[in-house]
Amino acid sequence: MNRTASAFLLVAVLTGLLVALSFALRIKGYGFGTLGIERLDGLANAASFIPLAALYAFAAMLVTILPIRAAAVVHANGTTPVYSTALVLLATIVGVQVARFAFGNNSALWTLIDWQFIFAAGIIVAHLSLDTLRRNVLLRTLAFIGFTIATLACLYWTFRF
Repeated sequence: MNRTASAFLLVAVLTGLLVALSFALRIKGYGFGTLGIERLDGLANAASFIPLAALYAFAAMLVTILPIRAAAVVHANGTTPVYSTALVLLATIVGVQVARFAFGNNSALWTLIDWQFIFAAGIIVAHLSLDTLRRNVLLRTLAFIGFTIATLACLYWTFRF
C-alpha cells in the first residue's frame, strides 16, 4: 500500500510539473507548450480503464485457479504490469487535472468525477487484495467467479446508461 501511494504521488507530481512547464511555455507565447499539454491530456482518459480492467481480471482469474508456480508467473508478468499501467494512467490524469486547476481552470477537477474511474480503483483494490483472495479455497473460488464475470462484463458489456 505504501509503495502504491508513493508511486501514485510521484507520477502525479511529475505530470503536474510537466503540465506546469507546458502552461508556462504557452503563456510565454511558445506554440509547443500547447502541444505538450495536448499530449499529456490525450495520454489517458477514463474510458481506457475498461479494457485494462478486462486484462487485469483475466490475469487475476488465472492467478486464482492456477497452481502456485504458474500463478506466480502470471502474477509477476501479467497482473503486476497491468496494475502498474492503471496506476500510472490514473496518476497522469490526476496530475494533469490538478495542474489545470492550479492554472485557473476551476472546472478541471470535475473531470475526476467520471464514473469510469471505478475500473481503475477496482484494479488497484483487486491487486492489493489478490494475495488474500488466493489463501482460502472458498475465497479462491469466489474470486475466480468474480474475476470471470468482471472479464466478460468489461469485454462485452457497453456500460452505456
